[in-house]
Amino acid sequence: MEFFAEWAKLVLRVLRPGAHLFIASNALMSQIVYAALADQGLEFRGQVIRLVRTMRGGDRPKNAEAEFPNVCTLPRSCYEPWGIFRKPLLAGMTVGDCLREFRTGALRRKPDGNPFEDVIESERTPQREREIAPHPSLKPQSFLRKIVYSALPLGEGIVLDPFMGAGSTVAAAEAVGYVSIGVERLREYFEISREAIPKLSMLRFPDTQLSIFR
Repeated sequence: MEFFAEWAKLVLRVLRPGAHLFIASNALMSQIVYAALADQGLEFRGQVIRLVRTMRGGDRPKNAEAEFPNVCTLPRSCYEPWGIFRKPLLAGMTVGDCLREFRTGALRRKPDGNPFEDVIESERTPQREREIAPHPSLKPQSFLRKIVYSALPLGEGIVLDPFMGAGSTVAAAEAVGYVSIGVERLREYFEISREAIPKLSMLRFPDTQLSIFR
């Protein structure tokens, strides 16, 4: 919690008023992470539920599986929560004012004009993407492009990923035509990202709803 509290202070220094922050978490850690960010002054604006079935949870009691066959210690994970936060608007400023002055304050609607939604059905990261960018927590482009697209309400500004990993968020930003900056402290993943970003950003999807995202 201390890490995210200190990190939130740094984030507030670089975000424009009204700028949004998305942070991936899990069902066990989200309450701790969200509280740390909110305590430092970021506004909690809800969360995106990424519907994806993983292999986490649902296990029988360790070393007592046969004794308690009809018990699971945790539910099988079927979703991944992404917290949505916003840097507060300036005093007396409306969302409209913020959009005019800072180009922030809201979320971008989907390409078809419908509102951005807080539940997104998602696949597990495809093997072809894992081969391009081998990273343990790689998110699929089909999901990330929707998140990134929504982050800049007028399609203007810079998407920042301070935990870039293998560059999947930066690749998603490039795919939707946004300017982005990625920061990664581990040289191994930084080097992977240099080759992975252009390859991931060029991936095409047959789904017509993703046509704008290539």
